[in-house]
Amino acid sequence: MNEFTPWILFVDLGIISLLLLAGKLMRVKLKLIQKFFIPPSLLAGFLGLVLGPNGFDVIPLSTQMGTYAGILIAFIFGALPLTSQKVKGEKAAAGSMWAYSQGGLLLQWALGGLLGLLVLNQFWPLSPGFGITMPSGYCGGHGTAAAIGPSFANLGYDEILTLAMTAATVGIIAAVIIGLIIVKWGTKRRHASFLAGYNDLPHELRTGLLPDGKRESMGRESCSSISIDSLTFNLIVVAAIALGGYGFSKLVSFLLSKFDLPNFELPVFSCAFIVGLAVKRMFDHTRVSNYVCPQTVGHISGTFTDLLVAFGIASIKLSVVAEYIVPLVILLSVGLVLTLLYVIVMARKLMKDYWFEKALFTWGWFTGTTAMGIALLRVVDPKMQSRTLDNYAMAYIFIVPVEISLITFAPAAFCAGYGLLFSYVCLAAGLLVLLVAWLKGWFVKRNKI
Repeated sequence: MNEFTPWILFVDLGIISLLLLAGKLMRVKLKLIQKFFIPPSLLAGFLGLVLGPNGFDVIPLSTQMGTYAGILIAFIFGALPLTSQKVKGEKAAAGSMWAYSQGGLLLQWALGGLLGLLVLNQFWPLSPGFGITMPSGYCGGHGTAAAIGPSFANLGYDEILTLAMTAATVGIIAAVIIGLIIVKWGTKRRHASFLAGYNDLPHELRTGLLPDGKRESMGRESCSSISIDSLTFNLIVVAAIALGGYGFSKLVSFLLSKFDLPNFELPVFSCAFIVGLAVKRMFDHTRVSNYVCPQTVGHISGTFTDLLVAFGIASIKLSVVAEYIVPLVILLSVGLVLTLLYVIVMARKLMKDYWFEKALFTWGWFTGTTAMGIALLRVVDPKMQSRTLDNYAMAYIFIVPVEISLITFAPAAFCAGYGLLFSYVCLAAGLLVLLVAWLKGWFVKRNKI
């Protein structure tokens, strides 16, 4: 299959769907997988990696899998503005969550950039953006890895996509395994407010299957099926936004080419997010938002995320990982250790209430994805009494522009020789955020651990 056709996409999607079903079956039946809460998308990705063209090549997945991630991330970021809702809560609690999360995000990017350029690049011939594969994979997950990969590829560094996807995969595994160790440690020391012990976890958290009494609606219908199905309506809105992002990106490239800047191109996912914000604002003013269901859009986004994780892991080129294995292990290990220290220490310093639950959620986010953070939070706070997500939702409104700016401009900065400046700016900004928190009186005095 040398020429890419729609049928190749059809086969790839069908195979990855079967692998997702196999991953779900493994989660339901295998005690070891239940013990570590390994998500089916991760299992599907590993199966695709081992059995696909980058492994033993026994299943007919195409070599185009790496391109799917860049498309899926446009849908995910395009859906993001539609899932945001106004959340009421204490400003101080949301401010602490903002400082804690924003500071950690910026410091992780600074750590990756500085470790790569000042240390690892002195011993190995690495690309200038090697170091930021760690924060893009950890704090951003497979979505950010899929976003920065094509940007670096356009600038001549094809290996960054594989390295960032590898970092994201390691991050999810660490989020689960180390997260459960944190749960055991916290419950033993009585830091958890709603869970007496690790063995008290309900069965449905282990298998991932909800019993009848705990099943909730996935969303509300807003369209009569005689005209258009509600799921279809929400899906086409997201698809239209993603297409708008693609068109916006191409328009910017065309306009810049008139000013002798032909190689600069805004990432499609960034443009999709901007278009999504504009569409959300228009919908709010015209009351169309009443017919767009945030829960349904959230599940659509979750579907694309599962596919992205599975395709992303399956597309990892093991030869590239083997080539960079030593500096990659050093980078990812240092990143995990320092992220864990930041999460535990700074959560105690900045969180007045339920610091342990908020630390566990942020650990899942800083190393895996927001969804992984929510999964870990549900382990220790099944009824969401800590209001962690309420605080996070308010804080993330101010975090997301910074996060998207990092992802958008980092590839160009590092490839143009401004990587050190970029990293120092992240370091200064992260420390400034924590200074603001201290000046605001958000730091809490507690006994030593």
